[in-house]
Amino acid sequence: MTTVDNQADAATGPGAGDDVQQRLVAFLGSRTGGDWAVDQDLFASGAFSSLFSLELLQHVEQEFQITVEGDDLTLDNFRTVPAITALVRRLRGEGAAGR
Repeated sequence: MTTVDNQADAATGPGAGDDVQQRLVAFLGSRTGGDWAVDQDLFASGAFSSLFSLELLQHVEQEFQITVEGDDLTLDNFRTVPAITALVRRLRGEGAAGR
């Protein structure tokens, strides 16, 4: 399990070198100040409010220079770090391994 406090694992585990995932982990870690699992459901944990979901959306759009709209505005696309990473890659036109 990769955690916010254990970013060395994030750099060597599945998706190693994934700048998108690492940047998301850093953002979420700065908001929680604690230890949480990357694959944890962000909203089921109760750690984040509906207001945070708007902040997360704004951060993702600005940080990765994308626009999330229409059918992409679903909770499932923002539920976990890997889901957000996949959304960012898809909207940037990157393959599964990134570019």
